[in-house]
Amino acid sequence: MHCLIFGATGTAGSEVVRQAIADPQVDKITIVVRRPVGFHHAKVNTVIHHDFISYKDMLPLFRTVNTCIWCLGISQTQVSKEQYLAITYDFVIAAATAMHSVNPEISFVFLSGQGADSAEKSKVLFAKVKGKAENALKLLSFKHIYIFRPGVIVPISPSTGKAWKYRMGKLIQWMAPKNTITTEQLARVMLYLAKNHEPSVLLENREIRAIVEKLQYKH
Repeated sequence: MHCLIFGATGTAGSEVVRQAIADPQVDKITIVVRRPVGFHHAKVNTVIHHDFISYKDMLPLFRTVNTCIWCLGISQTQVSKEQYLAITYDFVIAAATAMHSVNPEISFVFLSGQGADSAEKSKVLFAKVKGKAENALKLLSFKHIYIFRPGVIVPISPSTGKAWKYRMGKLIQWMAPKNTITTEQLARVMLYLAKNHEPSVLLENREIRAIVEKLQYKH
């Protein structure tokens, strides 16, 4: 399987890369980043890309991809409303539209978030824009689309996320475990669905956790 990953340097995306490297069913990984990552592996091809609205030069690459895992994102508190809309909606829809135009057989995995509003009526920017992105992706009619709405994502170690994010995640994990998911669990389910060509689905946090339990039971 050739796996294309956006957001490969982030908390969730970096764990997807780690697991994909270790997975014998994944024979090629392409990560799309803005700048060199200083990381090399025989399985991993790094593509430096600056314009996340235009993908004309990447169409030949998209034709070879089996799965795209989209983990690119940012907190709405870190950027302006316009920037958040561009990063959270425009970037992913531009990329997905380009992919679908040359390879509709791709399995597309989208990291959304708990609280995303499919009705697109929420007054919370995050909820409205994530819901809008989900709806637009569904309309593209990829062969498979997997939408993930995790709760609090807990890094597996301080080194895989900002120290404060790790500490906060561990606290919430202790106080309300059912509202959390670890990066290790999230990445495992993303890859599992894509590899096994499971039916398209939108997964809330509890449903992601249920698949984690099923996979643990199988092993």
